[in-house]
Amino acid sequence: MIGGIAARRIWNRTTSRVGTERLTFFGYKGRRILRLYHLYRVVIGLVLVLLISSDLHNDLMRMTNPKAFYYGAWLYLILNIFAAVLLQNPKRELPVLVLALLDVTLLAALFYFAGGTPSGIGNLLIVAVAIANILLHGRVGFFIAAVAATGLIYLTFYLSLSDSAASSQYVQAAALGTLCFAAALLVQGLTRRLQVSETLARQRAEEVANLEALNAQILQRMRTGILVLDPQERVLLANQGALELLGQQSLTGERLAPRCPEIIKGLQRWRDNPTLRPRNFKATPDGATLQPSFATLQHGVKQDTLVFLEDISQIAQKAQQLKLASLGRLTASIAHEIRNPLGAISHAAQLLQESEVLDAADLRLTQIIQDHSRRMNLVIENVLQLSRRRQAEPQLLDLKYWVHRFASEFRQTLPPQQIVHVDTQGSSLQTRMDPNQLIQVLTNLVQNGLRYSGQKHDQAQVWLKLFRDETSDLPVLEVLDDGAGVPAEQVQNIFEPFFTTENKGTGLGLYISRELCESNQARLDYRERDEGGSCFRIVFAHPRKLS
Repeated sequence: MIGGIAARRIWNRTTSRVGTERLTFFGYKGRRILRLYHLYRVVIGLVLVLLISSDLHNDLMRMTNPKAFYYGAWLYLILNIFAAVLLQNPKRELPVLVLALLDVTLLAALFYFAGGTPSGIGNLLIVAVAIANILLHGRVGFFIAAVAATGLIYLTFYLSLSDSAASSQYVQAAALGTLCFAAALLVQGLTRRLQVSETLARQRAEEVANLEALNAQILQRMRTGILVLDPQERVLLANQGALELLGQQSLTGERLAPRCPEIIKGLQRWRDNPTLRPRNFKATPDGATLQPSFATLQHGVKQDTLVFLEDISQIAQKAQQLKLASLGRLTASIAHEIRNPLGAISHAAQLLQESEVLDAADLRLTQIIQDHSRRMNLVIENVLQLSRRRQAEPQLLDLKYWVHRFASEFRQTLPPQQIVHVDTQGSSLQTRMDPNQLIQVLTNLVQNGLRYSGQKHDQAQVWLKLFRDETSDLPVLEVLDDGAGVPAEQVQNIFEPFFTTENKGTGLGLYISRELCESNQARLDYRERDEGGSCFRIVFAHPRKLS
């Protein structure tokens, strides 16, 4: 009675949980074990049916109720076949609990009909309890063991009432009941350890997957371009930074040579002599200057190549600032040495011009002295302005509004035969740049454009065209004119200091304009126009690139 009360209490506790608690072990392995459990019960049912059909049960067992055992064996086989068909993928514990209780109950009944412990069916109960504890954990599994142990002891007691020979089976029945609890403890301990091991393995796998995802995200977010090439120079991996620097949409799986031969040439030189510094290159005519570096990526017997692409624009900018600082110190040291004698020469030539005894030829010579003195003084002023240039102070500019305002103010100083047109496209065209330095750059470019346009046409015209580049998504300002343009052989030199095509020019205007753009991380380039004339393009930095 005490055992029955305890069993009912355990039943009440467990049944209150099974409605809401999911089967803990029912992953892929749990379903596989359940299928093996179905197969095991069906095989046991077939063996029992074959046993009673061949009359071997009379020789092997001392039956107390052969007819009940006959029907019980068939019932055990049929119910297990239905259970195997219907219960394939349970979502909760309750169906598995009912299946385990049904199996234990039927085996206990067969144990009773077969004559108790001598039949050997009690051993099948131990197996059933062990398998049930693989699928059902904690108190539920011990409840199955309690039902099996209680059934063995109670049924042995009932057998002893009708058969005096069964009185000697109490020790064996108690041993079988103890083995049921021992099997439950052992199996639950083993499955708990397996679950802990699987949980740790799953956690490690998740950590590895998270680390891989984090590494992939870091690679994609890096501004440094990263390429992984196989021995056939096909791209195995290209992060977003590499695609942006190379101006490509996708490179994975393709050979790199047709897309960017400069990298392949640098790679071949690096393989021949790893100590040589790779040459810088531009992937696109308007792109940034890139510095490649290479490393061997060894994994197993396979050897790939890791390519790093660095945008050296900022490095070039710092080098340029150092160069300008050196130039400033040089010009400051020679300014007084040149300007004072130059001022004396210019003053003496002016006094000579006021003399009444000079003829026309001498006056022409003094005028030449004056002109060249002014030109030399202008060169010195430009160089001093370049060397003393203050540090850029970038501000967030709305380029569409700013360009219209600049053009409006610039038009007020123009004669009627000079026109400045403005064409802006799109909205929210912003950048960070020093507005004073941008005024200096645009003033120089517009004045150059009007001068060259006026040399070819009676009406000098310059167009300011502002738009967003579709490839880089950066704001672009083009200064266009309809002049003669720059000869092809001189395009490479127009941004060099002191290079000029005019006798009165200093050759520093475009040089200073490019330096001012680079100090604000913008880029100034020259492009030919199909319809004739010149196009100077300023590609501004992203508004979040400078702070």
